[in-house]
Amino acid sequence: MLDVIIIGAGPIGLACGIEAAKKGLNYLIIDKGTLVNSLYHYPMNMTFFSTSDKLEIGDIPFISHNAKPTRAEALEYYRRVTSHWKLNVNLYEEVNSIDKQDEFYALTTSKGTYSASNLIIATGFYDRPFLLGIPGEDLPKVKHYYSEPHPYFGMDLVVVGAANSAVDVALETYRKGAQSVTMVIREKEIGQNVKYWARPDIENRIKEGSINAYFEAKIERITPTEVIFNNKTGRHQIKNDFVLAMTGYEPNFDMLEQLGVNFHEDEFRTPIYNPDNMESNVKGVYLAGVVCGGYKTNKWFIENSRIHAIQVIKAISKK
Repeated sequence: MLDVIIIGAGPIGLACGIEAAKKGLNYLIIDKGTLVNSLYHYPMNMTFFSTSDKLEIGDIPFISHNAKPTRAEALEYYRRVTSHWKLNVNLYEEVNSIDKQDEFYALTTSKGTYSASNLIIATGFYDRPFLLGIPGEDLPKVKHYYSEPHPYFGMDLVVVGAANSAVDVALETYRKGAQSVTMVIREKEIGQNVKYWARPDIENRIKEGSINAYFEAKIERITPTEVIFNNKTGRHQIKNDFVLAMTGYEPNFDMLEQLGVNFHEDEFRTPIYNPDNMESNVKGVYLAGVVCGGYKTNKWFIENSRIHAIQVIKAISKK
């Protein structure tokens, strides 16, 4: 019987493991993908919004060669942290079911079964993209993840979205030789939370016509050769080779529902938890990291949710 199972081997899940190790708790971290799986799936050339010191966990310094660390530096850092603390991490092991017993939780995964007195859900959100829900979205040319610009050299692209990921993709593919880049945007303007150095860049590229943009647009369907959508100027059909749907991502609500976690009646579907110890309405089930924000995935970051690990493990260790 474990004291705690931590679901999610992202930075916050690792931080929970470190705090559990400090307290002498018997713990296990489980993730269905690789270490810091969400960060791994970020674009290869991505630069973090936070400075490196804000991403540190486990009292291990994060030294970057840049003002803001890169994805590659972050992956190296969290590998080093995991090795230094000798964390108990099971990777590529998906949780299939969780059953509540009398005083513990029984987990069945793709590789085994486990039981623990407490659970920490630190699953992040990046592996569950928002779908457009339109005909043609399942075509091979439609991508919900972006890693690098090379495959799109000489191609006609449609980028869906107006947040950081969409802006980054549009700018990078334009500068790395895409034949054309067209942004199809549901909102009236580029997102207000776009990085301060990227916002004027994308606005100027749109203004000069280097990148095309259609605002207040609703996509009707995607065909093998076109994207068809409507906006206030009428119906449009744009030929393209790829559709990069940077429409955002969502937490694993299914797992929370299975556990019986309740949600606030708000537009963000925020899960209910005690902000003092991060315990949900279900006894022994704790939340940590971005999952606490529901659909508001920009509320919690590594830098402002590292404290969750300390709060949760302090509460568990007192039991």
